[in-house]
Amino acid sequence: MLDHGTAELLGIAQGAARAAAELLHAGRPAGAIAVTATKSSATDIVTEMDQAAERLLVEHISAARPDDGFLGEEGADEAGTSGVTWVLDPIDGTVNYLYGVPFYAVSIGVRAGSEVVAGVVCSPATGEMWSARRGHGADLDGRAIRVNPVSDLAMALVATGFGYEASRRAKQGTVLRAVLPRVRDIRRAGSGALDLCAIACGRVDAYYERGLKPWDLAAGGLIAAEAGARVEGLGGRSAGEDLVIAALPGLFEALEAILVENGADRD
Repeated sequence: MLDHGTAELLGIAQGAARAAAELLHAGRPAGAIAVTATKSSATDIVTEMDQAAERLLVEHISAARPDDGFLGEEGADEAGTSGVTWVLDPIDGTVNYLYGVPFYAVSIGVRAGSEVVAGVVCSPATGEMWSARRGHGADLDGRAIRVNPVSDLAMALVATGFGYEASRRAKQGTVLRAVLPRVRDIRRAGSGALDLCAIACGRVDAYYERGLKPWDLAAGGLIAAEAGARVEGLGGRSAGEDLVIAALPGLFEALEAILVENGADRD
């Protein structure tokens, strides 16, 4: 896709993300938020605000790009006819949102064919917006960002996350016990999209997680890669639901070795 095409797509994504972020922040009920459904377990929830934000995103984008397709966490699923698909997570970090913890995000990835060419992650609580176009680097609120130049795993601050199913969490706890003594420390924010953006702007040095869905990974993965991170699975496989690792080359391989040794891509 031509550069001017991705610039247009990025602008639409930024406008849609900002509108959804405003809805989530300003429209958050003062009392309890209604949980409308569960997914993989009773603790993997969907709220009324997830659904409202996804509707807003689809309407905003469709007004500008009526022929495009959608893949959304809360059910938006339309093939489209243009070859462009918008990969939407209206609230990445729904449990944080439910509890009033300010670590959640609106994530929008734009795929042309099978390749993510643009991505935006917006934090409603802080107003920050991370953006990237393939081949053009990444930025935070218009300021170019790069990963930290950390090569020693023992000095690396590493982010991770956990699944909702008890059996997966038990295995992830075993993996964490192997990682923790060999790094500076661990952070668990509760949003994969924000973790990937944290890599991109140097707030953490590495990240790994099993179980990310396409809408968790699309935008944040591109932003991290465009900021200089290697974003893959184990053994050169593509990053995906089995495992995502993101880190500067060199640091990546050191973390990958521990994850391979401990079967981090298996429950």
